[in-house]
Amino acid sequence: MKRVNRRQFLQRGSVAAAATPWIGGLVVSRIPQAVAASEKVRVGLIGGGGMGRGDLATFFLNAEVECPVVCDVDDRQLAAAVQLVEEKRGQRPDRCKDFRRVLERKDVDAVLVATPDHWHALPTVLACQAGKDVYVEKPLALTIAEGRAMIEAAQRHGRICQMGAQRLSSPTYAQAVEFVRSGKLGKVGLVRAWAYLDWIRPIGSPPDGEVPAGVDYDLWLGPAPQRPFNPNRFHFNFRWFWDYAGGLMTDWGVHLIQVLLWAMGPEPPRAVLSSGGKYVLQDNSETPDTQITVYEFPTYTLVWEHKVGVGLGLYNRPWGMAFTGTEGTLVINDAGWEILREPSKDSLEAKKHPGGTDPRPAHVRNFLDCVKSRQQPVENLEVGHHVSTVAHLGNLALRTGRKLVWDHAAERVVGDAEANRLVSVRYRAPWKLPYLSEAY
Repeated sequence: MKRVNRRQFLQRGSVAAAATPWIGGLVVSRIPQAVAASEKVRVGLIGGGGMGRGDLATFFLNAEVECPVVCDVDDRQLAAAVQLVEEKRGQRPDRCKDFRRVLERKDVDAVLVATPDHWHALPTVLACQAGKDVYVEKPLALTIAEGRAMIEAAQRHGRICQMGAQRLSSPTYAQAVEFVRSGKLGKVGLVRAWAYLDWIRPIGSPPDGEVPAGVDYDLWLGPAPQRPFNPNRFHFNFRWFWDYAGGLMTDWGVHLIQVLLWAMGPEPPRAVLSSGGKYVLQDNSETPDTQITVYEFPTYTLVWEHKVGVGLGLYNRPWGMAFTGTEGTLVINDAGWEILREPSKDSLEAKKHPGGTDPRPAHVRNFLDCVKSRQQPVENLEVGHHVSTVAHLGNLALRTGRKLVWDHAAERVVGDAEANRLVSVRYRAPWKLPYLSEAY
């Protein structure tokens, strides 16, 4: 099988034509060719890096989308975002470094939050308070408690919010999910997701240094702890440091575990344990290059695993998901899905199904449709919070070195003060997150 790197994983394919809700059905959304002025959706971009510009380009596939303002703490990222808007819309947007200037504007209906993970919660919550709808990248936030605050803000202020993990809008994945739910695999008691990524290499251990020209580093840190500038803790590589993200567990894990939860239903995990560490990468990154996490759900077991520096994963796929039932196993990734029949059973036909097109356009289209209809999008914050919580719990178990019992109703780890401190986060002054629980 042809291997794909992270950029290809997020950007492959062309326009998909459907959005798939969490529970069954298929909602077709078509991209309009022309719209009246009253139908325009004015989007402010918060985070002009590669992911932000990729998302904004996807928004621009829809004729009603305008972008009056772009925001980033780095002048170079700002310039690239401005260029994108000019190329796609023929107009030069305003630019700013402080996202709060975007939220003050009357000509912004919705914001696209594509910042590092530690900056997902504040812009989303404050945008809801300012009367803006929000499309926020995955994972929902840096911590579980922040995700709950985001839900509270969206509900209190009646806002439409979508998390950007797009496979919920894929007809191909929907077909596989329906097959799992049909019972044809028999009783499914084990599901797995894995990412074996040979394109991840050591990033070295450069010394702390000067902040690059044109960067507001204090604003980039925001609520995160004060630290000297280090190039490895900045663009892209921020995801390998606990202050800002959760490593592959919350980067790729949210994408893939989401499909497992979609098929298996919304029940929460009861307990989780995890093992792993930095066994391969010799650099100053912090998150594990190798990790296996086991979740106990009421009716099945879920296993996540990742490994860097190699690309030969389970079922001869570098990454993917598998549902193992008493009659056979369904294996899937973007290349397609296939049925592997148990040798002793004859109730299933071993068959391969091709992959589909990039679901991001349909995911964005679903958000825009819901901005207009005021109905909940396919991956509203409750859905995004569920899968993000599962991923975060894997990291909590790894970092504490213990099996954790999860109280879903209270959103707390039972009898573990250390783990509960990681459920939430302390913000660096003067930043404060409205609706963040102080119960931890």
